[in-house]
Amino acid sequence: MWLILAFISAGLLGIYDIFKKQSLKDNAVIPVLFLSTVFSTLIFLPFIILSATNVIPEGTMVYVPRETLDAHLFIILKACIVSASWIFGYFALKHLPITIVGPINATRPVIVLLGALLIFGERLNLYQWIGVILAIIAVFLLSRGGKKEGIDFVHNKWILFVVIAALLGAFSALYDKYIMNIRHFDTMFVQSWCNLYVMLIMLVALFILWYPKRKAQPFHWTWAILFISIFLSIADFAYFTSLSQEGALISIVSMVRRGNVIVSFLCGALIFKEKNLKSKAAGLAVILVALVFLYLGSR
Repeated sequence: MWLILAFISAGLLGIYDIFKKQSLKDNAVIPVLFLSTVFSTLIFLPFIILSATNVIPEGTMVYVPRETLDAHLFIILKACIVSASWIFGYFALKHLPITIVGPINATRPVIVLLGALLIFGERLNLYQWIGVILAIIAVFLLSRGGKKEGIDFVHNKWILFVVIAALLGAFSALYDKYIMNIRHFDTMFVQSWCNLYVMLIMLVALFILWYPKRKAQPFHWTWAILFISIFLSIADFAYFTSLSQEGALISIVSMVRRGNVIVSFLCGALIFKEKNLKSKAAGLAVILVALVFLYLGSR
């Protein structure tokens, strides 16, 4: 069941990526991020309140358990990691084609695998090493496709931003394994409170990073922002539920979730009419083969 939930999460994330790209078109990044976190928080805040007042009985799927201050500190740390990853990632997505950002993000399972090697003592087998090598080759192929659009992977700061976002996202996935499988935090507790803390962090970022520059970085409302929250909330719920189940493997779940790149890549071609798809598709194909090897090596 945890694998099915991972695939559901991947499909929803692909749609989420499309609404992200659409909402950032000629728009300020930080307000988009802040409002999307507001809507995500509004989705889960009623569950926090109704659980605290015992309207939602303990043991139901949407019950949010009360936790200690220490538990909340763990979630605040996760919120800080997620917020930083999103800020870097959203700025990169605004300035780069989704057909480049998506495949680079799809290399996160490789980073997760290497992190699991260093942090959790996991050992890479032959298939997994092949996957790592193929992922490196894929990034090289993507860089060739990017050069045709004037994007230098070495000197372009937005490429650096998406790489930082990917690294932080991979660290967040490893941290999820710790809080879900070792600390055994409840899915609803993690997701609902993390949304709330991320919203507060984004509120601070709004006043520090955007408000002083609001005239140079205008913001306009688009309904795509609301759909960001809806699809991300459902995708994350499926993800956390998957991780909380017996026998769930973070390396496999992370790999399957990156299958969202197929949806975002196709929509980048069909909806946003992005260019140089042939060379980018070659890099994407190599990444998908790399993910298959990672899966075979993790069975």
